[in-house]
This record gives sequence, C-alpha cells and structure tokens, in this order.
Amino acid sequence: MELSTIKDAFDRVTKKQKLSCSKTQEVIDQIRQEIGSALEKMQSVNNADHELDYKTVLNELKTSLLKIAPLSQMEGTQKELNIALSKYGKLLEKYFNPDISKAYRNIDIDIHTLNQIIASHFYRQGLFEIGDHFMSVVGESESAAIMKSPFLEMYQILEAMQNQNLEPALNWAATNGDKLAQSGSDIVLKLHSMQFVKILQNGSRDEALHYARTHLSPFASSHMADIQKLMGCLLWTGKLDRCPYHTLLSPSNWDKLAEELKRQFCNLLGQSYNSPLSVTVAAGVQVLPPLLKFMNVMAGKKHEWQSMNQLPVPVELDREFQFHSIFVCPVSKEQATEDNPPMLMSCGHVLCKQSILKMSKNSTKVFKCPYCPFDIDAAQCRQLYF
Repeated sequence: MELSTIKDAFDRVTKKQKLSCSKTQEVIDQIRQEIGSALEKMQSVNNADHELDYKTVLNELKTSLLKIAPLSQMEGTQKELNIALSKYGKLLEKYFNPDISKAYRNIDIDIHTLNQIIASHFYRQGLFEIGDHFMSVVGESESAAIMKSPFLEMYQILEAMQNQNLEPALNWAATNGDKLAQSGSDIVLKLHSMQFVKILQNGSRDEALHYARTHLSPFASSHMADIQKLMGCLLWTGKLDRCPYHTLLSPSNWDKLAEELKRQFCNLLGQSYNSPLSVTVAAGVQVLPPLLKFMNVMAGKKHEWQSMNQLPVPVELDREFQFHSIFVCPVSKEQATEDNPPMLMSCGHVLCKQSILKMSKNSTKVFKCPYCPFDIDAAQCRQLYF
C-alpha cells in the first residue's frame, strides 16, 4: 500500500482547506469593515441640521458589497478544495478496498480457543468488565474467573505503582524471587532501588541507608556500579536535584518500571508480553493489502486459491513479526541456535544455516530444495527470528 501517496493527497487537501478558510475569513473581514463604516455614518448625525440620507448610505453599502464580490472571491479556492477532496476520496477507494472477504479462507477454527484468546486480550488490557461480559455471551462464564485472576493481581500492583506505592510490587517480587532469578530478571533490584530513592526523596538519610543495607546489599556483587550510584545519592540528601545521578529521580522511571513489571509478570505466567490477538491483528493489517491484490489477480485468471497449501508469492512481514517456536532442522536434525539460525528459503521451506551452507558448497552454487523442485540460491535465504 502506497501510504506516502495517500499522505501527499491528504496534505494537499489540508493545504487547500487552509487557503479556503483564509480567503473566507478575508472576505468576511471586508464585509464587516464596510458594514461598520456604514453604521458609523448613520450614527454620526447629532442634530436635524445635518440630516443624513440613510437610503444613500445603504445604497453606498450595497455598491461596496457588490465590488467586494464575496462569492466570486471564494469560488476559486472552494473549487480547488472540492477537486482535491474528490481526488482524495477516489484514492482512498483505490487503496483501501472495503471488501476484504476475498482474503478469507474457509478453515476449521476451534471456537473455544478463539474465545479464550479474545477474553485473555481483554483481561490483560485491564478491561475486566468487557472480558466478563464477552465470556458470559459466549457461554463460558465458568472459566472467566480463572483466566482473569492473575491479571487482577497485576493491575492491582500497577495501580499502586501509579500512586508511587511499591509495597504490593515488592511483596510479589519476594514471593517470586527464585523464579525471577532463574529467568535472569533484575526487576527485584529495580524495585528496591526505586524504593530507596523514594525514601531518600523524603529526606530520611538514615532510613535510606538502613533500607540499602537490608535490601540492596545482596546485589552488590553482581550490580556494584548501580549500587555505587545509589550510595552516592546519600551525600546529596536534601538537594537531590543537583545530584550527579539526578536521572534516578525522573518520573519516567516509574513508567519504565511498571512496564518492566508487566513484562516479567506475563513471563512468569508463561505468556508473551504483547497480546497474541494484538500481534495477529497488526500482522494481518500489514499483509492484507498485498493479499487482496493477489486475490484479485487469481480471480481474474479464474484460479482457485482455497485449495492451495501455500501462496505462490511471498508475503513480507516486518522483523517484529518474524518469530517462531523452537526449530529443528529437517536435514541435520539439529536444533537451531544463534550461530546456526533457521533460514527461510525462496520456496518457503526452512532449513538451518549450516545445512544450507553445506548443500550450497559455502554459497558457491545453487541447490535443490529437499522438499520441492525449486532451485535455491543461498544468498537469497533470509534468517527467521525466534
């Protein structure tokens, strides 16, 4: 989709609209000035010796308004605006096909799983009433409580953090400390560091020092640089705004900490940080235009695509959507690693990098895909990201 073309057309409409408004305001000011001048003349008579011919003034006003010709002045800019609007509307119809049913494929869908995905999306966004209503409508109210329970806890913690209350978050971190450590998360240190800074901002150096000895000292061996910065802040009690580490006081740190807690909370639940439904919709929006274009071509050639196992043309997605589960190379039978990542071949099949290099003699020759008759050029293979 040529979004730049649509943006340029929109900018032209905006420019013409501004010109039209400016011209209209200019004409209105001229009319207001003439009417004001006529009123002053009619009100200038103070005695009968200088009786003013009101009819003459009104005729002069009429003549002046005819000279201004407001309709003629505004006609040109309004016409240009209408033309730009008409072209913009046609452009939207061209690029935003309202009929997306052509890209729909009849497949068997597990309705129960789909309902859970939708409800989970509402719950992880904190839309608990909407989620409950949805589960009630689809007749699965009994599973709603189980699904939303962990997210209720998460949003209670996040709500407390919005009020700069870290107690619920610290309690959750203490309960799940071992799991967080196993996943390599430093969220516990970040929470204690924020609580330390909060205590110091209240002006209590002794209390802050006691808190550091109790809660921060266990991290000294692995995060010495971070601990040293926090200890340096003790010397600036009462004047933290002039502290070399004043960035630790930024209000944005609370937002970053809340996002990190949300990420780690979802990780412990075994769920992704981003809603699967959001990711699916975003990816679908990106591939829908080329998919619709392909469907129109297929329809023109009277080909049926519903029975195809895969599309005959590649559908590109941004890197943020290029992820996959654990992959085992079907040729080497080895699991993919960072040094031996999965590679997408031009035919759509996937092999590990080392297998491709071996079959292509270190990218010096083309080779046959093990699963289809396509000739593969190693240089055209693209890495898939997990």
